[in-house]
Amino acid sequence: MPRPPWNEASRRAAFGALHQFLPRAGAEYAAQRNFDYGPGKRSNVSGLSAYIRHRLIHECEVLDATLRRHSVTAAARFIEEIFWRAYFKGWLEHHPIVWKDYRSVVQALVDSVETDSDFNRRYRQAVHGATGIDCFDAWVTELKSTGYLHNHARMWFASIWVHTLQLPWQLGADFFYRHLVDGDPASNTLSWRWVCGLHTKGKTYLARVSNIASYTAGRFNPQGRLAHEARPLKESRIHATRSLPLAQHVPEGARFGLLVTEEDCAPESLPLTDSPVALLGAVTTNTRSPLPVGRPAREFAIGAVADGVERVARHFSIPAQSARCENWDDALLAWARSNDLDTVVTAYAPVGPVAERLASATQSLAKNRIELIQLRRAYDTCTWPHATKGYFKLKSRIPDVLGQLGITGEPQNAKRASN
Repeated sequence: MPRPPWNEASRRAAFGALHQFLPRAGAEYAAQRNFDYGPGKRSNVSGLSAYIRHRLIHECEVLDATLRRHSVTAAARFIEEIFWRAYFKGWLEHHPIVWKDYRSVVQALVDSVETDSDFNRRYRQAVHGATGIDCFDAWVTELKSTGYLHNHARMWFASIWVHTLQLPWQLGADFFYRHLVDGDPASNTLSWRWVCGLHTKGKTYLARVSNIASYTAGRFNPQGRLAHEARPLKESRIHATRSLPLAQHVPEGARFGLLVTEEDCAPESLPLTDSPVALLGAVTTNTRSPLPVGRPAREFAIGAVADGVERVARHFSIPAQSARCENWDDALLAWARSNDLDTVVTAYAPVGPVAERLASATQSLAKNRIELIQLRRAYDTCTWPHATKGYFKLKSRIPDVLGQLGITGEPQNAKRASN
């Protein structure tokens, strides 16, 4: 079985992967990042995506470590990849109806697969890797067994799914989201929308035989199997832009417990002025889709939350519990009552399944006079306001954002020389 580009779901493993990658984060990464050499040959990419996705390591920590080793110019490509993630998350925060529509359409399509025999046959061939397109079928196997695909392969895959196999993009996005260990509601949904011409209106992505052959180092060459054009899809809905929710703070003197979710598994670094008195870890990976979620994605999320709970309990010397249930309302209320809490604090959850669970739990807790507070990190506060339209608005502000966050970009050797 192919191995994914990460080890255990822990903060320790995240920093291990970061330090292993750092020497290659400059020109070497820029030159090699687009090549998909296949499972087990991932030294040309960082292998950090699953850790960053679950915030076992934070973007600021990755950026700071990178810019202590390389200049902003040398590491520009890698830095931009980090900010692309912030852009997608910020854009979906401004346009949450896109996620709501996607969820609704996925459910309807899952129902129709069961009633339309031709649709069912074509969909089953795709998700079981039986299309006869060698690269696509190989990527299905890799994705399901490891929970990972190279970013370039994800683009090719999505293009083939939409433009060659002519399957609904929502079911392709759902297939990825069910299996990707680094599956993110924003990055995944909006990348699929971009491939089919919905995110940047009219701009599509077409997988080409020559591109696949070149960037897989000749492993695949699907001559005569791929679509030759990519017509953009259209939608009638206009997605209005909403303002970002106001930042929240923990009330002074609150008796609060800390909730760890798969959105942020290192909450000990949240801006807390007092210590929590209790700790709870909760996972909702299975609600990514109405269909079964892949084992690698499910197990990594469970492991990441467990690592966060163990580490945070030790950090604050407080008792910890875990709740592996889909009904967070009852679980959070029972936990809050058993620990005599008046406040539940957690890291801010962007648009997605965790945010849906927290929205419901907020109302349930409020009925019992318990407040749920979501603390947003400075990185998100600095980046998301620039993610209302295209990526390049945020890209142009990268130097300003780094300055706001106190990430100076001074290499380590320069610091040593000045000491």
